[in-house]
Amino acid sequence: MNPTSLGGTFTFPGTALTVHRMGYGAMQLAGPGVFGPPKDPDAAVAVLRAAVAAGVNHIDTSDFYGPHVTNQLIRQALHPYPKGLVIVTKLGAVRPPDGSWRAATSAPELTAAVHDNLRNLGLDALDIVNYRAMGSIHAPAEGSIAEQVTALAELQRQGLIRHIGVSNVTAAQVAEARSITEIVCVQNCYNVALRGDDALVAELARQGIAYVPFFPLGGFTPLQSSTLTAVARRLGVQPMQAALAWLLQRSPNLLLIPGTSSLAHLRENLAAAQLRLDPATLAELDRIAGEATAAGH
Repeated sequence: MNPTSLGGTFTFPGTALTVHRMGYGAMQLAGPGVFGPPKDPDAAVAVLRAAVAAGVNHIDTSDFYGPHVTNQLIRQALHPYPKGLVIVTKLGAVRPPDGSWRAATSAPELTAAVHDNLRNLGLDALDIVNYRAMGSIHAPAEGSIAEQVTALAELQRQGLIRHIGVSNVTAAQVAEARSITEIVCVQNCYNVALRGDDALVAELARQGIAYVPFFPLGGFTPLQSSTLTAVARRLGVQPMQAALAWLLQRSPNLLLIPGTSSLAHLRENLAAAQLRLDPATLAELDRIAGEATAAGH
């Protein structure tokens, strides 16, 4: 895989961090339910090394994946890290022994999470840290996130964080965060069928801020669309490849982090960055969101 084929590049605003637009999300490297170790840790290490060997230089992770599992696998597979690799992590939750997800949003909890990420990744400072607001991924809840963003800004002043992003947030929360500190990326749920953030994507593009869709392929329930299937069959590709290609052509500030624990799926995801969709095909895929709404999804 030629690294220049990974969807082009994007430089996070106000930073020296330039990444290929096709990245990799590490969540699926943990065990079932994103809890505990994978059944085959060697295979997880192999996927991480293959991603980087193919030119991926943007890895998304969190210390609450596992917990600790994905970060420890990243360190095992890639440390000392190659020059130019950008590791983006997120804070805002912890995983108790029962495997549940519990919000952890106080300043002391966020500080402890930064130190967990630093220790498990083997870093002195984190490239980018997203504050992830808890709640529904399909309809983030309004409410101030000033306390949390201010806490991250203080950790940035201490040199533990280089840059800050926000995740699972509304447009108003993005504006609030930007009034406190520079925000380099927003990470929300978005894909060819879930288009609630269209206006936010456009606004961030005007500001040069990255938008990073999580669950770009539907998440734990893969995207199902007869239109997507028909388009993919016509193009001779997998439906998920067409969905990723649509995202890359949707807006130049979109950065993709599809996750997988499979080498075969990794190769398919990366190959999607070379797929160009003509205007008619893009328009056809654009209509999927309306179909999903009409179907009540």
